[in-house]
Amino acid sequence: MKCYCDTEKSYKECCEPYLNKNKLAKDALTLMRSRYSAYCSNNFIYLQDTIVEENCFEEDVELLYEHSKNTQWLKLEVVTKSNNQVEFKAYYKDNEKMMLHHEISNFIFFKDRWLYVDGEILKTKIARNEKCACGSGKKYKSCCAKK
Repeated sequence: MKCYCDTEKSYKECCEPYLNKNKLAKDALTLMRSRYSAYCSNNFIYLQDTIVEENCFEEDVELLYEHSKNTQWLKLEVVTKSNNQVEFKAYYKDNEKMMLHHEISNFIFFKDRWLYVDGEILKTKIARNEKCACGSGKKYKSCCAKK
């Protein structure tokens, strides 16, 4: 199976070792990609384990689980990256409606591992003429925008 994070690698050789805690992320980008895969696979424990302690959301795991029931993650696009920051777009369907999560995430290297600190969510719409994230090959305006 191809990895959720849209690399050309298989899930087994890409994000699975991180989610199974057999490997630590080597940089902020690797951590962001593995956290996206955790959302895709409903591995909310990994999300808790890879966030700075003061931002941990133990009480929100149930909320994440409830939200995930109607969410289908479709595509990850890395926009820019630096040493401790990654801008990305994550496309998903929520109750069959196409959505876009656009964020600039901040990371820190703390106690020999990378952790997610926080993020700035950007208000961005899916461009009508971009290729639809559902994989149909059609433009968004001719595909999921109509649904």
